[in-house]
Amino acid sequence: MISGSLNKGRRERELEELASGARVDLVVIGGGVTGTGIALDAASRGLSVALVEAHDLAFGTSRWSSKLVHGGLRYLAKGDVALAHESAVERNILMTRTAPHLTRTAPQLFPLHAETSRPQQALITAGLHAGDLLRRAAGTPSRVLPRPRSIPAAEAMALAPGLRRSGLRGALLSFDGALVDDARLVVTLARTAAAFGARILTRLSALEITGDRVRARDELTGGELDIFARKVVNATGVWAGQLAPSVRLRPSRGSHLVLAPGSVQIGRSSVMVGVPGEHNRFILLLPQPDGRVYLGITDEPTDGPIPDTPEVPQSDVDFLLSVASTALSVRLTESDVIGAYAGLRPLIETDGARTADLSRKHAVLTSPDGVITIVGGKLTTYRRMAADAVDTAITEAGLHCGPSRTHRLPLLGAARRSQLSTVDASPRLVTKYGTEAPRVAAAGEVDPAMAAPLYDGGEVTAAEVLWGVRHEGALDASDILHRRTRLGLVPADADAAGPRIAELVERALVGIA
Repeated sequence: MISGSLNKGRRERELEELASGARVDLVVIGGGVTGTGIALDAASRGLSVALVEAHDLAFGTSRWSSKLVHGGLRYLAKGDVALAHESAVERNILMTRTAPHLTRTAPQLFPLHAETSRPQQALITAGLHAGDLLRRAAGTPSRVLPRPRSIPAAEAMALAPGLRRSGLRGALLSFDGALVDDARLVVTLARTAAAFGARILTRLSALEITGDRVRARDELTGGELDIFARKVVNATGVWAGQLAPSVRLRPSRGSHLVLAPGSVQIGRSSVMVGVPGEHNRFILLLPQPDGRVYLGITDEPTDGPIPDTPEVPQSDVDFLLSVASTALSVRLTESDVIGAYAGLRPLIETDGARTADLSRKHAVLTSPDGVITIVGGKLTTYRRMAADAVDTAITEAGLHCGPSRTHRLPLLGAARRSQLSTVDASPRLVTKYGTEAPRVAAAGEVDPAMAAPLYDGGEVTAAEVLWGVRHEGALDASDILHRRTRLGLVPADADAAGPRIAELVERALVGIA
């Protein structure tokens, strides 16, 4: 493999190669989890790949997820056993083989209050045990995801002291997977693809596409070029219809709130709260290592033009705070909210169905002009989606290569969990960078100022900013704030860190050839 580092210098060299007429096997449009997954799948099979992204890696939906690696419980409830099994298999691959460093075990509490009916409790219990059967069928060991069980009220309160005590008769405890950071998964996929030779080109907009050509504009210079390929794959998610008008999508908005540390006393366990009047729909309170809590998620249809960055409407804020408060000892208010974000799911259109009821299955479609478009799906199954898209491209373009190998291909920084615990770096860095954490921290060993936090009360260091520019493809301060560190999730943090980050990025870019 070649270097997995992405930076301004590499971008300029590879862009010049394509502008000079170099032809690739595959052009992938879209730098989210599916697009970067496709780039890795194809490059690891030996195909030449160019990925084109108008903004930055993980700029769109892929950074606005619930940060969960789902086992498919929701799909079981809807009777879709095949999709639930696929989700459980892909969760196992992520957590045990390809990205143990970017995933963690997430305990989940389903509190049982007096208003929870016995039939509803039985239904949730049956679903959790069915999900555990899928966990075992997928090969995920119980040391990674323990078996579900019922617990008494006292134990539930010990795990989550902020639960409403009145009427609490116990809880159901289960375990699922969670990502440390969804944007970091995307960046790591892109870097791993680059290590196999893929050209990862951000700030490059696709203007016109056919089955074998992309007309693109360099958003840094304004120059245009044609990129020629054996096949073009549209992996732009909710924006897919803008490049392939025949694709019919029904976007669904998923909103999340970021709650201040101390506002919700739930320890390390996420809390699942049933939506009143719904049998199989929950919102979740997902605690983060820094003490903050993510509260989500809504599922609302969205009409009209697709914005680059969706906004969270007041109705979603009110809904999430209201439902979450039903399970807590204190009522959440807007004063507890320090940030908010929303993403749009690229659901496949089905006449007459609510977005909450639309399938999360994916589809690989080919337009009359030969463009392959992949839509639907969800973050957990990105790898399977990518493999299916590459298989289709291979067949239609007559390419010659072997089968997908990403089910056993560790991403950069990956190692067994037992090995990760011995990496000589802070646990916080190891959960973000895996075995590369000592390389990230090295700048701070040479210059102590690089090991210092960017601002008082923060944790992110200057060394992480330099790493983002030199190795993770960040081209400006916004890339660092919003997709390499996620400081942008909380406006106050972004304001505090912004000036220092801008200074560091400017200095780092000058030193890259």
